[in-house]
Amino acid sequence: MIEAISTLTSANLTRSPAWQASFSIDGKYLAVCFGNPNTHVKIWQCCKKRTDGDSGSGGDEEEWKLLATITQDGGHTRSIRSVAFAPTSISYDVVPILATASFDGKVLIWEYCNNDNDEDTMQEKNNDEDTGHDYISSNSVTDEQSTYFEPIAQLEGHDNEVKDLAWNTTGSLLASCGRDKTIWIWECFLPGTIGGVESTNNMNVDEGEAFECLAVLQGHDGDIKSIAFGPSHNQWGEGEEILISASYDNTIKVWAEEAGDWYCAMTLGEDNVPRSIPSSSGGIVHTSTVWCVGFAPGGVRFFSGSDDGSMAVWKLYTATERKKLFPNEQVVSSTDGLWKCVGRLPDAHSGHAVFSIDCAPTRAGHGRIASAGGDNSINIYREESLASGNGTSDAPKFSSEDVAADAHDGDVNCIKWHPRDGRCLVSCGDDGAVKLWRYIR
Repeated sequence: MIEAISTLTSANLTRSPAWQASFSIDGKYLAVCFGNPNTHVKIWQCCKKRTDGDSGSGGDEEEWKLLATITQDGGHTRSIRSVAFAPTSISYDVVPILATASFDGKVLIWEYCNNDNDEDTMQEKNNDEDTGHDYISSNSVTDEQSTYFEPIAQLEGHDNEVKDLAWNTTGSLLASCGRDKTIWIWECFLPGTIGGVESTNNMNVDEGEAFECLAVLQGHDGDIKSIAFGPSHNQWGEGEEILISASYDNTIKVWAEEAGDWYCAMTLGEDNVPRSIPSSSGGIVHTSTVWCVGFAPGGVRFFSGSDDGSMAVWKLYTATERKKLFPNEQVVSSTDGLWKCVGRLPDAHSGHAVFSIDCAPTRAGHGRIASAGGDNSINIYREESLASGNGTSDAPKFSSEDVAADAHDGDVNCIKWHPRDGRCLVSCGDDGAVKLWRYIR
């Protein structure tokens, strides 16, 4: 089951909608961006709160404290639509790095700054590592006025609204997509990334040196709503990663890298769904805007959600499997693998749009999928056991395990699993609320 455990910002239908949430890679920080009329970003930090037990023995509870707020005065001039922490190691020498994307066509990179008690805070972190604790104590979090995020780079190129951001697993690449139907891929040289310097103390990050545009991808016929990096498994091009994109044109595209150039390796959604998979219209996977995509751990599956109310499950087949199982499929290269739709939930959110999908991290140990939609609800799905005969890897079966009905007073725009705690999720919605949830098996 799933239950609400905390509300970080309360619901208020007259306030700015909460669009998207992002945890830092270690789960210590949470950022949420809010739209107009008062667009801003809030960043919370997870702290230890000492409690006293009935028998006199105390314990540690987690408490999220507001760390900083980024307002329009900080850089963006229009609604902030996407936020994403770089997957850099957070240590004494590498501070949190945050990317934000806005309808002003810009992507800004922010670095965490703490004017007061830096030395004390670092000592708390040292103590936490020595004792095995994950988070700093609440008394080491300074007032919001003395902690802030400073813009260190501005990436320009999009003609208008930027809709989504995605980092690759090493933080060496950042992708952005938008209303102009393009995807920009930037190479990153920030501290803590592959190719970046080891410490911000060794370098003043220069806007002209921290990022370099590698590619501008074109091919979609509509707004690009969502993007995600995943492993290539040596099935496309020479790069270690691929990028998938979801669009207003009802399709998903797979992008790969060959000899330094990115290209479209596949377009998904134009082919018919196998007869064994439920479909709503003529065997097409999605009949309307594809709002979201998300990889499962390991990257051999991904999930997509659409305005038509459906969720789809996609599986990777290697080049060898493709030649054997799907000999007539058209591919760019004879060595290319293949993505195929192997499952579909045609009515995932009671006929309403599916705006967000996230797969629990491997360390969670339960493999659940969370989705959020236009029916104001959050759904938790589980895959039926293969041993029970209720599905195969080529035709998996998913069932709804729990539904948090009316989770928000309006569309639920984003749902995210905590990267380290498989019991914790965060959601945000049109009502401006940000809520923490506990999943109990």
